[in-house]
Amino acid sequence: MRRSIVNDPDQLVPEALEGFVLSHPARLALDAEHRFVRRAEPATGKVGLVSGGGSGHEPLHAGFVGPGMLDVAVAGAVFASPTALQVLEATKAADSGHGVVQIVKNYTGDVLNFRIAGEISGDDQVETEIVLVDDDLATDTADGGGPGRRGTAATVIVEKVCGAAAEEGQDLAAVAEVGRRAAASARTMSLALTAGTHPGDEEPQFALGDDEVELGVGIHGERAARRVPFTSADGLTDLLLDPLLEELGLERGTEVLAIVNGLGGTYPLELNLVARRLHHRLGDAGLAVGRSLVGSYVTSLDMHGVSLTLMPLDEELRRLWDAPVQTPALTW
Repeated sequence: MRRSIVNDPDQLVPEALEGFVLSHPARLALDAEHRFVRRAEPATGKVGLVSGGGSGHEPLHAGFVGPGMLDVAVAGAVFASPTALQVLEATKAADSGHGVVQIVKNYTGDVLNFRIAGEISGDDQVETEIVLVDDDLATDTADGGGPGRRGTAATVIVEKVCGAAAEEGQDLAAVAEVGRRAAASARTMSLALTAGTHPGDEEPQFALGDDEVELGVGIHGERAARRVPFTSADGLTDLLLDPLLEELGLERGTEVLAIVNGLGGTYPLELNLVARRLHHRLGDAGLAVGRSLVGSYVTSLDMHGVSLTLMPLDEELRRLWDAPVQTPALTW
């Protein structure tokens, strides 16, 4: 049986948001009515950035609010989209007169509600652009049918490069374009050893045998297309890297940004084992890990799992990634 540290499960998200903002009073402010987090001192004279989605993926998205990244992050219930009204109010809060880029993970509810909010915000003379993040290789379909690839850990990259471009003073179209370029070139693969458990529930979302791994799992606990035998850290890393390298077809000498991301219940020693194998494998392939990030940034409650994200770097994307950032979850 899985126990959770929770008061009322129905109040988990608003209470957690309140606690998060109380812990960062100089950086963040809370709109409790519409459940969004914004910068304590709103930025002026630049394109605004808003993102959001279901809760349960922390520190995404509220952890990335601050100079160099988001202006506003809006939170739905656990694994549920925020409403169009929430997104509308968050978009208006992010606007300083230069338009707003909405960064949206590719899930039906999120896409629908952000698009509705974008259309309505035009009535308030807030110009918007949507950047769709769809990096999950496990949900790629050859025929292009269905909703397409899910949005996962590449969301951090898109929020970071768009945030840097906005801070530089780039206009709405340019900020959106750099985000779309990053999203189009990044791919992610994930696996889980155990599923996450919804707060208040006693059992995880799905059960795995002791010798099984869910390969291609989603960040909402979506089951994968297949299960594979459990193996060593190096073997598990290869299960993620092999399809990524095949998909991206990177030439020797290419520089990449690599993210080793924990899915909630994975501890740093495990992530560093994966990072070790990643660096050795890419080095053997003649690829340079120009920039890397190792930690739990896009989680799925307490899922014991890991995802790998690769994105080729060019001069502009490297510069925007390196630009200063000051958020609760990412600072340099």
